[in-house]
Order: sequence, then structure tokens, then C-alpha cells
Amino acid sequence: MRVVVDGDRGQVIPLVAVALVAAGALLWLLAALGAVVVDQARARSAADAAALAGAAEGREAAAAVAEANGARLEAFEADGTDTQVWVRVGRAVARARATRRFEPAATGSPPSALGG
Repeated sequence: MRVVVDGDRGQVIPLVAVALVAAGALLWLLAALGAVVVDQARARSAADAAALAGAAEGREAAAAVAEANGARLEAFEADGTDTQVWVRVGRAVARARATRRFEPAATGSPPSALGG
């Protein structure tokens, strides 16, 4: 024989509701954290590419490459052969540096693939 006390019915429902709310909050937090990590990675990649373009061709090229990579050029500094850029993707900001190196022009004929 089973004895049921009226005050004990439905006690699990509030616990399940709290567990569902907690699980939903955790999922939301993980999704937000994932978005931040993705934005940071995209900002680093865009900054690297923009710095290389800026060192080779200047500010306009850096801005165009940043935009092509889904970022916005926040700042650009060129000092001689050194270039620094700051780009933004969402809330993430990344900085990258590049140095332009001049290679001397080749003289004479190119070396043979056969070693001669």
C-alpha cells in the first residue's frame, strides 16, 4: 500500500525548472564566449594581412585588405620600413606589425634549373 501525502506532490517541478533555466543560461554563455573567440581569431588574421598589405602598398591597401577580411582598420602607423595596424572585428581589436624589406634587383640571367 502506498501512502501519498498531499504536500509532497509536484516538488520535482521547481527543480526541473531551475535546471532548465541554468542549462539555458550556460548554453547562452558558451555561445557568447564562442563568438568572442571567433572575433578575436578573425581580428588577428585581418590585422596580419592588413599589416603586410600596408607595409607593401600603404594605408589604403591595408584598409582594403582589412575590409576584405571582415574587419575595420582602426589605426595605421608607418615609420620608415615598419608598419603597425590596429583592426576591429566586433568587439575584438588586434594589432600587427610588418616590416618592408628591399631585395636587390637581380642582375644577369636567372640561374638555370639544371645547375648550369
